[in-house]
Amino acid sequence: MRSMILLLVFNALILLVAHGFTDDRQALLEFKSQVSQDKRALLSSWNHSFPLCNWEGVTCGRKDKRVTHLELGSLQLGGVISPSIGNLSFLVTLDLYENFFGGNIPQEVGNMFRLEYLDLGKNSLEGQIPMSLYNCSRLSNLRLDSNHLGEGLPWEIGSLTKLVRLILHGNNLKGKLPASLGNLTSLQRLSFSHNNFQGEFPSDVARLSHLWSLQLFKNNFSGVFPPAIYNLSSLKNLGVAYNRFSGRLRPEFGILLPNLESFNMGGNYLTGSIPTTLSNISTLERLAMNENNLTGSIPSFGKLVNLQVLFLHTNSLGSGSYGDLEFLTSLTNCTKLETLDIGRNRFGGDLPTSIANLSTKLTTLHLGGTLISGSIPHDIGNLINLQKLIMDQNMLVGPLPTSLGKLLNLRFLSLSSNRLSGEIPAFIGNITMLETLDLSSNGFHGFVPPSLGKCSHLLELWIGDNKLNGTIPLEIMKIQQLLLLDMSRNLLIGSLSKDIGQLQNLGNSFDGDIPDLKGLVGVKEVDLSNNNLSGSIPEYLANFSKLEYLNLSFNNLEGKVPMQGIFQNTTTVSIFGNNDLCGGIKGFQLKPCILLAETKHSSRSKKVVIGVSVGITLLLLMLIAAVSLIWFRKRNKNKQINNPTPSTFEVFHEKVSYGDLRNATNGFSSSNMVGSGGFGTVFKAFLPAENKVVAVKVLNMQRRGAMKSFMAECESLKDIRHRNLVKLLTACASIDFQGNEFRALIYEFMPNGSLDMWLHPEEVENIHRPSRTLTLLERLNIAIDVASALDYLHVHCHEPIAHCDLKPSNVLLDNDLIAHVSDFGLARLLLKFDEESFFNQLSSAGVRGTIGYAAPEYGMGGQASINGDVYSFGVLILEMFTGKRPTNELFGGNFTLHSYTKSALPERVLDIADKSILHIGLEVGFRTADCLTLVYEVGLRCCEESPTNRSATSEVVKELISIRESFFKASRTTRR
Repeated sequence: MRSMILLLVFNALILLVAHGFTDDRQALLEFKSQVSQDKRALLSSWNHSFPLCNWEGVTCGRKDKRVTHLELGSLQLGGVISPSIGNLSFLVTLDLYENFFGGNIPQEVGNMFRLEYLDLGKNSLEGQIPMSLYNCSRLSNLRLDSNHLGEGLPWEIGSLTKLVRLILHGNNLKGKLPASLGNLTSLQRLSFSHNNFQGEFPSDVARLSHLWSLQLFKNNFSGVFPPAIYNLSSLKNLGVAYNRFSGRLRPEFGILLPNLESFNMGGNYLTGSIPTTLSNISTLERLAMNENNLTGSIPSFGKLVNLQVLFLHTNSLGSGSYGDLEFLTSLTNCTKLETLDIGRNRFGGDLPTSIANLSTKLTTLHLGGTLISGSIPHDIGNLINLQKLIMDQNMLVGPLPTSLGKLLNLRFLSLSSNRLSGEIPAFIGNITMLETLDLSSNGFHGFVPPSLGKCSHLLELWIGDNKLNGTIPLEIMKIQQLLLLDMSRNLLIGSLSKDIGQLQNLGNSFDGDIPDLKGLVGVKEVDLSNNNLSGSIPEYLANFSKLEYLNLSFNNLEGKVPMQGIFQNTTTVSIFGNNDLCGGIKGFQLKPCILLAETKHSSRSKKVVIGVSVGITLLLLMLIAAVSLIWFRKRNKNKQINNPTPSTFEVFHEKVSYGDLRNATNGFSSSNMVGSGGFGTVFKAFLPAENKVVAVKVLNMQRRGAMKSFMAECESLKDIRHRNLVKLLTACASIDFQGNEFRALIYEFMPNGSLDMWLHPEEVENIHRPSRTLTLLERLNIAIDVASALDYLHVHCHEPIAHCDLKPSNVLLDNDLIAHVSDFGLARLLLKFDEESFFNQLSSAGVRGTIGYAAPEYGMGGQASINGDVYSFGVLILEMFTGKRPTNELFGGNFTLHSYTKSALPERVLDIADKSILHIGLEVGFRTADCLTLVYEVGLRCCEESPTNRSATSEVVKELISIRESFFKASRTTRR
C-alpha cells in the first residue's frame, strides 16, 4: 500500500513538473509574440523544434527543468514586455538590459516571487513602477535606470529588504523619497541621479551601513547637506551635485567619511569653508566642490596622494590678499593630479613659483578670473603634458617666460585681461598644437611674430587691446583653419595683404584711399571705421544693391557724400568723424560742398596704396566680416532700448519677460545650465504659466555677433514647423534689472542632450554622460531625421533656408532619441533670382560655420547654399558611423575623414566603424558590413569637393530609408 501511494505521488509530481514545463514554454512564446517583428529572428531558436532549455537566453534548473534565468540583455529587442512573463514562477534572473522595450512594466512581474535579479535598465519603459513588484521580497538587484518611468517612489520600496543594488537613475521619478529606504540595510549601491526628486533627503538612510555608492546628482533635493550621509562611513562614491542643498559641511567631514574615492557636490548652494579634515581622506581621487558659495581659505591637500581631479572653481574662496595660494605648494605632493580648476574665486597675492612643480600628469590648469598678481613662474614649462592653461582676468605682470615654449601639447592658452608686457615671443610658434591663443587686453608691444603661422591648428587668435605695431604677418593669413582673428585696438599700420583670411574683427591704423572694391557687388556689410583712410567715398558703393551696412566713421575722408542707394538711409550708413565730408541727404547734416576733382583723389590713391594688385578685391573677405566697433554698438543699444521688441517678434503669440525667465532658472543658476555655445548659455527652465519645461538660450550680448545670431534664429524659425527641427516657442527682448540689453530664445526642451555627447561620451563629464552608446539602428534613424530636416529647409519651406552650421552638437535628441536640428544662429534665407542666391538681411556677410564641417567653398569666400549644408551632413554621417571627428588628430593635410573612409571601402569597412556599435550586442557579419558600406557611400557622395556633384537631400532621405528597410525591415513608426 505504501509503495502504491509513493508511486501515485511520484506520478503526480511528474505531471506537475511537465505541466509547469509546458507553462514556461507557453509563457516564453507569448513573450516572443510581443517582441517587435523585425527582432524576432534573434529568438529563432524559440520554437518546438528546440528543447526549451536550449533556447537563446534561457537557463533551466537541473532537477525540474523549469526556467530559472532569462537573459536577453543588449539584443536590441523592441516591442513590449508581455504580461505572460509573470507565469515564469521559478524565474530567479530576468535581464532585459539595453533593449528597446516600451510600454509599461506589467503588473504580473509581482508573481515571480523567487526573483532575485531584475534588470530592465536602458529601455523605453513608461508609466510607474508597478506596486506588485514589491511582492518580490527576494530581490537583491533591481535596475530600472534610463527609462521614462514617472510618478514617485512609494513607501513599499522598503519591503525589499534584501536589495543590494537599487539603480533608478535617468527616469522622470518625482516627489519625496520615502523614509522606508532606511529598511534596505543590505544596500551597497543606490542611484537616484537624473530624476525630479525633491525635498529633503530622508534621515532614515543613515541606517544603510553597507552603502559604498550613493548618487543623487541632477535632482531637486533641498535643505541642508543631508546629515544622514555623515553616518555612511563605508561610502566610496558620493555624488550630490546640481541640487539645491544649502548650509555648511561639518568640520569633521573627512573623519566621518574616511573611505571616499570620489566626492562631487558641485552646483549647489553650500556655504562656509572647506573642512580641513578632507585632507585626511587618503583614498580621495576626485573632488568637486565647484559652483557653490564657499568662502575662506583652501586647506592643504598634500596628503591626498591619490588625487587626480580637483574642481573648486566658481566660489568665493580666498580673501584677495597674500597667502591665499599657499595651498598650491601642498599640491606638489599629489603626483597623480591631472586636472586643477580653481578659477573664478577671490584669491589674491602673487602666483607661487611652486605651481611649476605640480604633477607632470597635469593636463588642465585653470586659475582664471581671480585677483592673482605677480609673474608667470619661469619654470612653467615643467608641466609638459598641459593641454589647457587658463590664467585670464588676473593681475599678472611681466613678460611670458621662455619655458612656456616647452608646452608642446597645449591646445588652449588664455592669458587675456592681465598686465603682461614685453613682446609676444616667437617661441609661441613652436606650440603647433594650439587651437586657441588669447593674449588680448594686456600690454604687449612690438611686432606680431610671423612664427605664429606655424600654429597650423589655430582656430582662434585674440591679440587685441595691446600696443602691437608694425604690419600683420602674411604667415598668419595662411593658417587655413583660422576662424577668429582679433587684432583690434592696437597700433598696426600699413596696407592689407590680398591673402587676408576670415578675420572677425579689425580696427587699426590702416591708411591710404579706400581700395578698389568694384568687383564685390554682392557685399552686404563693410566696416572701415577707426582708421586713417583718406580720399573720397567711391560713388560705385551707391550701386551695391545688396549692401546693408556701411561704416566709414572716424577717418580722414573728404569730398561729396553720394545720395543714391544705401546713402539714402542714415541708419545704415555711418560717416561720423570725417570733418571734410560735405553734401549728402539732409539727415547727415553736412555742409554743402563744391564739386571736387575726382582725378585728384584717383591720383593720390595710386601713390599712397603701395603693392595693391588686382587681387585686392579679396580684401573684403576680411572687411565684410568685421564686427562693428564701439560707435555701432552704442547706436544699436540706444535703438534697441527705445524699441526693445523687433518686428520679428510679432509672429510669436506667447511672450515672456526677463523676470519670468530669471525666476524659471533660479536666477540663471549654474545648476540649471545644460550647455553653452558661441553666443550664449542654455538653461533648463520650468515655466509655471505654461506648465512646461523649456530650454532658454540666453545671449551673451557682449559677444560680437550675438545680436545678429539672435535675429537670424528668430527670422529662420518664426514660421517653420517640422518634427525634426527644434521648436522655437517664443523669445524675450528686454532689459535686465541692471539696465543692460537682454535677449533670450525659448525652445522646447530636449532631455537627451546633443548627438555630440552620445558620439563622444569620453569627452563629457560623468554627470552629463549618456548611460549607454547608440546602436547602429539608432544612428541610422538619427541620420534620417537630420536629412529630413534639411530636405524640409532646402525644398519645402516658403523660402529655402541654409542652416550653415550643421554638426553633432547642433543635433538634439528628445526622449525617444528622435533628432531635432537646432541652433540657427548662422542660418541664411536664400532668395532665388536668375539662379543666383544671396543672403537675407539678417545674415552676416561671411560664411563661417565650424572647422571640419564647413564646405570647402566657404573657405574661399563662397556664399551660403544648400549644397554647403549637404557637405556638412556628409561629414556628420561619416562621424556618426566611424566615431571620429573631422578634426581628429589622425587627420591632416590631404588625409581627411573623407579620404580615410573612402580608402577603407569595401574590404575594411568594419575596421573603421565606431567600435561601440560593434560592442553592444550587434551580430557582426556580412550584412553588418554591407549596411555600413552603403551608409558610408551616402556620406561620401554628400562630401564631394564640387558642390554640384553632391547628392540632393531628397535623394539622401530616400537612400537612407531604403537602407533601413533592407537591413532592419521595420521602421520607427512605433516611436513617432
